[in-house]
Amino acid sequence: MRRLAGLLVVPLLLLSTAACGNDKASDSASQDEFPAITAGAKFGEKPTLAKGEGDPPKELKTDVISEGDGAKLKNGDAIQVNYLGQAWDSAKPFDNSFDRKQPFDLTLGAGMVIQGWDKGLLGKKVGSRVELVIPPDLGYGEQGQGDIKPNATLVFVVDIVKATTVPASAEGTEVAQDNIDLPKVGTKTDGKAPTVTIPKSDPPKKLVSNYVLESKGDVVKETDSVVVNYVGLLWKGSKAFDSTYQTGKTQTFPLAQVTLKGLKNGLIGKKVGSRVLLVIPPDQAFGDKAQQSIPAKSTLVFAVDILAKM
Repeated sequence: MRRLAGLLVVPLLLLSTAACGNDKASDSASQDEFPAITAGAKFGEKPTLAKGEGDPPKELKTDVISEGDGAKLKNGDAIQVNYLGQAWDSAKPFDNSFDRKQPFDLTLGAGMVIQGWDKGLLGKKVGSRVELVIPPDLGYGEQGQGDIKPNATLVFVVDIVKATTVPASAEGTEVAQDNIDLPKVGTKTDGKAPTVTIPKSDPPKKLVSNYVLESKGDVVKETDSVVVNYVGLLWKGSKAFDSTYQTGKTQTFPLAQVTLKGLKNGLIGKKVGSRVLLVIPPDQAFGDKAQQSIPAKSTLVFAVDILAKM
């Protein structure tokens, strides 16, 4: 079963393409191990970074430039950050979120980003500005990535904008599933994948978005990023094609960037903390194009736990 997250949203910086590194990290580092911020030093401002001097450090280095007064980040938190990144031996950034005016969403410790981020941001407080110097084995390693050369040491300035603790499961009032022509979704809240039983009848022609468990949380808006667990199946044959539960890692979807129309439309207007059944007809899924293990003209079924929003 292959993950389809890359087909569901428009990718930004591919921070998850990382080498397998070691666990060495250091918070106690001299200032000459960090390229200077020559402009935009305050939290929220787009920084300008000088080129690194001399040989880069061989271990992860972190420097809290300004400490916020929020909670300390822990693995499993859904966080929102702004960042600027450049190579140690360059004065030109390869990417930043400040120009896009769109913070970057991730789940800390879930392997969604390079290891230098997961390790370097752990324990830092919300509202902090942090500078990270990341060696190749905790970055993109020997393969590089796009404009990033192989074996590059990376420097990031990261503003930790927001963090949310993510529950293990949806919670809420069970909603009757009495339409025999629609799939039935399990209601257990043990953090494991819910059962999904798809009927033998023909699939509906229009999008279905129904509560299975209805929470009292905030309503999801198109401008939100949502943290979800889900299982996705083909209506025909009831074969699962994707599941976050298999990896034990939630997925964060900035809804404005979700390209699967039925997934986006089916989640907007639903309440955070709920479990939702989505039945997505081909014209709101992948249409006439096959995708990985999904044949062309497939109706898709999702059971989605909306765990948090950013």
